[in-house]
Amino acid sequence: MSQLTSKDADATETDESSESALMTARRQLKRAAAHIDVDDGVVERLKHPTKVQRVSVPLKRDDGELEVFTGFRAQHDDVRGPYKGGLRYHPEVNAEECIGLSMWMTWKCAVMDLPFGGGKGGIAVDPKRLSNEEKERLTRRFAEELRDVVGPKQDVPAPDMGTDAQTMAWFMDAYSMQRGETTPGVVTGKPPVIGGSYGREEAPGRSVAIVTREAIDYYDWNLDETTVAVQGYGSVGANAARALDEWGADVLAVSDVDGAIFDPRGLDTKGVMAHDERPGMVSGYEAPQQLSNEELLELDVDVLIPAAVGNVLTANNADDVEADLIVEGANGPTTFAADSIFERRDIPVIPDILANAGGVTVSYFEWLQDINRRQWTLDRVNNELESEMLKAWSAVRDEVETRGVTWRDAAYIVALNRVATAKGTRGLWP
Repeated sequence: MSQLTSKDADATETDESSESALMTARRQLKRAAAHIDVDDGVVERLKHPTKVQRVSVPLKRDDGELEVFTGFRAQHDDVRGPYKGGLRYHPEVNAEECIGLSMWMTWKCAVMDLPFGGGKGGIAVDPKRLSNEEKERLTRRFAEELRDVVGPKQDVPAPDMGTDAQTMAWFMDAYSMQRGETTPGVVTGKPPVIGGSYGREEAPGRSVAIVTREAIDYYDWNLDETTVAVQGYGSVGANAARALDEWGADVLAVSDVDGAIFDPRGLDTKGVMAHDERPGMVSGYEAPQQLSNEELLELDVDVLIPAAVGNVLTANNADDVEADLIVEGANGPTTFAADSIFERRDIPVIPDILANAGGVTVSYFEWLQDINRRQWTLDRVNNELESEMLKAWSAVRDEVETRGVTWRDAAYIVALNRVATAKGTRGLWP
């Protein structure tokens, strides 16, 4: 098994601040490929995206000033179906980040056995500096710039950082106006009133909770006696925490961008409003102890769920993490070097491509509902999600037990096997 040596880890530690999603994704691909018999040419193809769109997105601000932003759409691989992945509005959006995130979407869809490939995109913009009207105009123009590369059978965007259901509604409407027909399947994560799926917003957090519950059972822990800390009490973190709380676990600490709160007796997760529900509520909530986000990561709890942003668990703090299990709620919260340290310390890490895959899974359900023009009930969505998550968990668990590899390696092995088999079956167009 390929492992990062201590010398490599030391060298990597100084470079972690610049470690991109693409660098990490390629390292993870190389490591997974070492475990299975896969053609080198397939691996080489998977290191690179099929294409990356870079577009200029002009916006007339409310004061009449014209500003031009840069947008991207990376399409990594579509051997198993249309590209699928979010659109994010964030100042640091760039081509390399989108490529890396689109690679993760390829693996995420494959590990869930969904008929999609990986895509990712966004605009380099601070959404906090946009009025609602400006955000709508920017989104509609972005849809215009991408109209030739997206579509229900081609590339299906979804909400991500800085975007939401309303953003998807604007995007869908703009695309539909361009095409001359209502096309709800061009995006997922829309409001249910225009073809969205019930349960879509809660799905990533719910899948994190389901996988956490299964991992707790796998390691023969008692859920009622399990303590949990959640970094990032937004849509993913709050829904994961509330589900685990409802099922019997004790959520001791949560955080938002401003800081963390801690209660050794357990927090009332429904009483603590999520950051997207009421910004500042978490750090402003009356709790026995206030902590920093960094301190939350080092709490002595059974389960740590990093559900905020990427690269928060690094070589600098991995040795100080006291949790017995890490379940990734955010995309890429653990650097390659930190992963090596957790492996050495026998701290299992359940990877993002499995744990938070509920979002793309319910997006798939939404896509099916749009195609069939038939909406599912929330109970059906949650039951179907539970079933799909358990199937994916079982496939990954079998690889862990058969090969003696980490959970991340196992998830990548499942995904890579499925993608490589599809490529081998379809062959290479001359």
